[in-house]
Amino acid sequence: MEILSPGRVRLTVDEAQNLSEDVLCRAGYDAEEARIIANHVMDAALCGYEYSGLPKILNVIEYPALRQPRSRMRVIRETPNSVLYDGGNNSGMVTMYHAAQKVIAMARGQGMAMVGINNSWMSGRSAYYVDLVARAGLVALHTVSSRAHVAAPGSMGPVTGTNPVAFGFPTLSDPFVIDLGTSAFMGTDLQLRERMGTPLPEGVAMDAEGKITTDPLKVATILPFGGYKGFALSMAMQALGVLAGSGFGDDKIYGYFIMAIDPERMLPAGDFRQHMSDMLATVKAAPRQPGVDEIRLPGERSVRERARLVKAGLEIDRQIYDALLAVPRGTLPPLS
Repeated sequence: MEILSPGRVRLTVDEAQNLSEDVLCRAGYDAEEARIIANHVMDAALCGYEYSGLPKILNVIEYPALRQPRSRMRVIRETPNSVLYDGGNNSGMVTMYHAAQKVIAMARGQGMAMVGINNSWMSGRSAYYVDLVARAGLVALHTVSSRAHVAAPGSMGPVTGTNPVAFGFPTLSDPFVIDLGTSAFMGTDLQLRERMGTPLPEGVAMDAEGKITTDPLKVATILPFGGYKGFALSMAMQALGVLAGSGFGDDKIYGYFIMAIDPERMLPAGDFRQHMSDMLATVKAAPRQPGVDEIRLPGERSVRERARLVKAGLEIDRQIYDALLAVPRGTLPPLS
């Protein structure tokens, strides 16, 4: 660990990985769960999303629902190309990792498959899962309906979650990944700003009186991005959450849905990857406006950040580092 300033420290990738796993094991996760969650937050950090990196571990450990009894995932309903799981009140980073592995195996055999999970919380960065599926040679779609935190146009209170949607497509090189939330500001970023006392951008959230606020401690609702269009897309994610069994949960809102498609059921072997790569190259080669150096594709910045940060290491706030070291042993109940 290198102290960069009174407020920042730098960790090598190995130091950050070991710290993450150690903290999670100390909190009560077993070694496999700790590895899965640590790998997830490390991927987010290496892609340049500090708020979804190591600070996310604190969010997971502090989440009220995860202090209640946990049990192993169980199948509610299963067919040859679909599974609906009860997540056992476990972290969504763990349940969605297993869901991604399951949907890959089923899609390879059936050509297309889907998995839904309810009774699970805080799945992290959706791009992580569609990237896993796309690296297996499959097209992926992943949606989330989550804790109500986002207003409808005209409403005073929240009615949907930040409800991200993500896509993954295999290419001749790294997968082409699209991951976007349907809110004007993401909940994980808000949590970090609450912890650090950092203001929000203007125009993304309201207080309890329906007035725009930049104070993270006064936020009652986040706004949807793009007004009615973002709200409409958020409602689609909410509906797919129902398909994933959100109605079975006590909260009636959390539902994770993931689908995988084998492109070779549509095109000859290898053609999809080639055609995808050709299409992306055509977009990159589009004529640019004056002063524009590059047409940047969705996800491209993350790929470059990962390559850079693997060598440079990760910077995190000293307050976050100290809070991780201070996590008490046995914070979470054991898995039954």
